[in-house]
Amino acid sequence: MNKLLIFVLVMLAIYWIRRSLSAPASKGGERAATGKAKRRGEPEKMLACAHCGVHVPESEGVHGEHDFFCCAEHRRQHRSQH
Repeated sequence: MNKLLIFVLVMLAIYWIRRSLSAPASKGGERAATGKAKRRGEPEKMLACAHCGVHVPESEGVHGEHDFFCCAEHRRQHRSQH
């Protein structure tokens, strides 16, 4: 009976340690799982480059005066052509 009690206590301790390591509490006492949902957010908008037509995330591209480009080099080339 003592071995069974020790086994149950060890299993509970392992469960508690794994749970605390995989989901540390954030500010306000919320679990990190809710923080993951906040980080995911909504999908980022994809825009086409005015020079080559490749679609890239808006945060990775470069905005021109009136157009969007996949990189600064394409923005420069587009300006020189027009």
